[in-house]
Amino acid sequence: MIHIPLYHSIQSTDHTMPYEELYIYLLNGTFAASDEGELGTGFIGNWVEGNSAFLFFHSPAEESLNQFLRNRPELHIEDRFRFSYEEWQGGGLDPLKIGPFLVTPPWLESPPDEGFLKILLDPGVVFGNCLHPTTHTCLEALSLAADRSPLGRVIDLGTGTGILAVAATLLGAEQTLAVDFNPLCVKTASKNFVLNGLTERIRAVQGKAEDFAKERADLILANIQFEVIREFLNRSNPEGPRRLIISGQMRSQSRDLKMQLKRAGYHTLKEWDHDMTWFTVLAEKPSL
Repeated sequence: MIHIPLYHSIQSTDHTMPYEELYIYLLNGTFAASDEGELGTGFIGNWVEGNSAFLFFHSPAEESLNQFLRNRPELHIEDRFRFSYEEWQGGGLDPLKIGPFLVTPPWLESPPDEGFLKILLDPGVVFGNCLHPTTHTCLEALSLAADRSPLGRVIDLGTGTGILAVAATLLGAEQTLAVDFNPLCVKTASKNFVLNGLTERIRAVQGKAEDFAKERADLILANIQFEVIREFLNRSNPEGPRRLIISGQMRSQSRDLKMQLKRAGYHTLKEWDHDMTWFTVLAEKPSL
C-alpha cells in the first residue's frame, strides 16, 4: 500500500475564525448572481447544486430571506441548517505543513516558513480546506511533477478554493487556469489568488470541466468526480496534455481510469492511496 505524505499541524494561540456560526438555507430553485446584493449584510455565498441553492449567512437571515423571496413566488425554503464554522470545516483550521508547502489561514499568525512555500488559504464555505487526503496527495504529486520538469501551462479542473492552482503557480507554472462549475468556488478561489499575490499568473473561470478539453495545457489537475474526468478525457485532443494528476477516485474507478489512460498513451509515474479508498495518479506521456 502506498501512503499519503507525512504532514502535521502547527498549533497557534490565535484561533479566531472568520465566522462563528453558519446559517444555511436550502432553496428549491436558483436565481441570478446579480440578485445576491438583496440578501443583506449577513450573506456569505450561494452554493448552486443542480436546481437547488444553499444560501450561507453568518447570522440568522429568516427575515431578510423571506423579504427577498416575496418577489420570487417560484422559490421557497425547503430546509434550514446551523453549524459552527469549525464544525462545517471538519475541525480547527491550524497551519499545516504538507510536502514543500506551509498552508495557513490568513486570520492566524503565521509560523516561520523555514524554507517552505507558503500558501494563504481562506476556504470560506467551499470544499478544499486542505484536510482531505486527496488534497494532500495532489500537493505531493504536484511537487514530484515540478521536480521532474517545469510545469508549463496548468489547468486545475474543479478548483474549489483554488489551493492546487496556487500550489502549481508557486512551483513555477507559467500560467494557471482554475475552472469550477460552481460560481461560489470561483469567487473563493479568486479571493485566495489575491491573498497570495498571484492574480497575474492565475485566472479563475466558471464552466464545466469537459468544456475545457481542447484548451492547451502541459499539465491537468483534476480532483473531481470519475464521470467528469472520464468525459474530459474522451473529449480531449489526441495529443492531449503531457501530464495528468487525477484524484478523488475510488478503487474500481481508479482501475478503470488507469486503463483509459493507458489506451490514450499515458503511463503511471506514481500512484497514491489513502486506506485503499481515495486514489491519486500522476501520469505522463513519453516525450517525443
